[in-house]
Amino acid sequence: QLVESGGGSVQAGGSLKLSCAASGRPYSNSVLAWFRQGPGKDREFVALVRWHGGSALYADSVKGRFTISRDNPKNTLYLQMNSLKAEDTAVYYCAVASQYTSDPSAYNEWGQGTQVTVAS
Repeated sequence: QLVESGGGSVQAGGSLKLSCAASGRPYSNSVLAWFRQGPGKDREFVALVRWHGGSALYADSVKGRFTISRDNPKNTLYLQMNSLKAEDTAVYYCAVASQYTSDPSAYNEWGQGTQVTVAS
């Protein structure tokens, strides 16, 4: 089970940190990712990281502004979002896959999402 938290409303240029608490099974061989879906848009990849470590992967639109991380003892995934823009407004989802991929169709476990609204 994946449960996101930390969403909210913020002014452009501000910051938010999202959390995703994972429970119910081992995630040690998994890839964990953040996706988002803005109003009237398809779900899009944001960032991913392997649970056991290694390089993260970011969408070009968030590179240099967002940082994905995980706290293994707490079974929690994070997304630190800085320099937020109005176009970052979306519902943000965490998800789990067994493959290192940005393709959402490969992810078979999803959280319920948390809303992020950035006012310009």
